[in-house]
Amino acid sequence: MKRRDFLKGAAVTASAVGATTLAAPAIAQGTTEMAIVSTWPRDFPGLGTSAQRAAARIAELSEGRINVTYFAAGEKVGAFDSLDEVAAGNSQAYIGADYYWKGKHPAWAYFTAVPFGLTYAEIDAWMKFGGGKELHEEVAGQFGIHPIQVGNTGVQMGGWFNKEIETADDLKGLKMRIPGLGGDVLAKLGASPVSLPGGQIYENLVSGSIDATEWVGPWNDYFLKFYEAAKYYYYPGMHEPGSQLTMGINADWWGGLSKADQNLITAACMEENAMQMAETNARNGEYLTKLIDEHGVELKQFSDEVYDAFYEAAEEVFDETRQHSELAAKVHDNFVNFRADVGRWMLAAEATYLRQRNRVSGVKL
Repeated sequence: MKRRDFLKGAAVTASAVGATTLAAPAIAQGTTEMAIVSTWPRDFPGLGTSAQRAAARIAELSEGRINVTYFAAGEKVGAFDSLDEVAAGNSQAYIGADYYWKGKHPAWAYFTAVPFGLTYAEIDAWMKFGGGKELHEEVAGQFGIHPIQVGNTGVQMGGWFNKEIETADDLKGLKMRIPGLGGDVLAKLGASPVSLPGGQIYENLVSGSIDATEWVGPWNDYFLKFYEAAKYYYYPGMHEPGSQLTMGINADWWGGLSKADQNLITAACMEENAMQMAETNARNGEYLTKLIDEHGVELKQFSDEVYDAFYEAAEEVFDETRQHSELAAKVHDNFVNFRADVGRWMLAAEATYLRQRNRVSGVKL
């Protein structure tokens, strides 16, 4: 799949994909209509294909009782208009990254990823057994949305840069595509964060409108051909250690469904939540090798000095986030307490094991 092929999908009009104007709920002749909008281009490897798979799975499990129409970014509404589209009841659900809505409330960010946050295994545990799900529903409920986990992209790379980042001073004046609270961290260090949907990043990087970008990881980044525009590929990303994706459903429409259909949709989302993470891990190793061996990408690790600066800036951002509202403070405090407990366990178990396993087996970057 070539970058231009799947980006072209973002420009397709709604009429070209058989768009239907739906109300919430819209039930005719025993069939429930469900329009899903997305923040990803059509057929975009990983993110886009995962969203399409989740939509198709709902239709499949319902044996057609739920008639799902899927719209990629730009086919019905723009990527960043998805929340408003669903909250208004014009579509029944969106699939996207909830940190895109942090301008409406900063607590949204915690349910995708925040700097020095949770890995996939950790955020999955938080959501299901640490109070995260209930907090997500409380935040989303203020916007008329019922949220469900629907995917995760794991630990992300630090990003693509046109120059080496040896000290925190090298970040000053840098125009970098980085959304969420991670962008706020970069701003604290003198960079200029820019929020762009996936389909617009490559052109801005090539033209020089931005100097650097983060996206996801080797698999997704390979198909956007960032290696044509930036030489240095940094790891690990402090900003998105386990980026959870969400199906946000219009709360009124959701409330009108039968319990069986609610369970069916939830099951489809939970299945895709695990499926996307497995697929991303499988592909990232393959495409990291391609980037290095076939395209001469220079893999670089952020220094401890840079990471220390990231952390200090992140603490400032978190302080400001807590001050936003009682709800923001409630989400942050729950999150931090859970991070301490689960982080201790992960350090004793997975982190230490992986370091020792790769040492004795000779796996190196």
